[in-house]
Amino acid sequence: MIRLNYAGLSYALANSLDPAIKIYTDLINSGYTGVQTTYSAKDKKTGEVVPLDKNTWELMKKNPDYSDFKTEQTKSVEPDLYETLSTLLLNAKKNDEALAIIEKGLAKYPNNAKLKEYQGTALYASGNTDKFMQNLKEQLAKNPNDGTNWYNLGVLQSKNPATKNDAFESFKKAIGLAANDPKLLGNAYQNLVYTTIGDDDAAVKEINGLRKTKPDDATKLIEARRARFDQALPHAESWYKAQPENLDAISTLKDIYSITKNQAKYNEMKAKEAEIQAKQPAK
Repeated sequence: MIRLNYAGLSYALANSLDPAIKIYTDLINSGYTGVQTTYSAKDKKTGEVVPLDKNTWELMKKNPDYSDFKTEQTKSVEPDLYETLSTLLLNAKKNDEALAIIEKGLAKYPNNAKLKEYQGTALYASGNTDKFMQNLKEQLAKNPNDGTNWYNLGVLQSKNPATKNDAFESFKKAIGLAANDPKLLGNAYQNLVYTTIGDDDAAVKEINGLRKTKPDDATKLIEARRARFDQALPHAESWYKAQPENLDAISTLKDIYSITKNQAKYNEMKAKEAEIQAKQPAK
């Protein structure tokens, strides 16, 4: 079984998913834990602790030159097997199989943080967003300082108009915990911007449809749109500050400056956008 474990690890490291999945599945189904018992005794003359096999250890108990006879058990590798197989199945896009293994592993190791994380990944990948949200909330109840989970929760909440305000709070909590993670910080600010602006294409379409027939209504919608962009502006500036080379951050900030009538800043971002685009590899 030990050799099989090493073989599975070799396949996993080589990204040979199918054979690695088969080996780790067989190991888990066989009940393999990797637990081994080690035996040792202390040589009274030298003070050295000597490793022994079981039979020798039993015989040496009668030898007055040895003392401190001990047995120890190595740590179980079973949680690692569940974690590795879950990762392999997720990488192979076998989300339902991954979920089944993860739930089997959590039944044995309910406090395994990695399996809880993988459970969320599998639920999201399989389109089960309700359970994914429940999973995130359970994890955050145990560890409210996980910025990534606050961010993921915010993304889900932002997709439902009824939980839009909750999304703002989740993104802000993610930002407060992401000081040393520019990517997470940028992503959280980006989603704050998009959530604040809302579906702008639909808003513009509605405005254009009312310009001729109901100009007053169109004007109200234009003012409401501009107000949303005003609210989004500080988040967009923070996004740009967190990721100053991010073309999406630059372009979004440029567009917001245009809509909020800040020509000087618009020109600045337009120049920055051209600079970054010039660095992009040719397609």
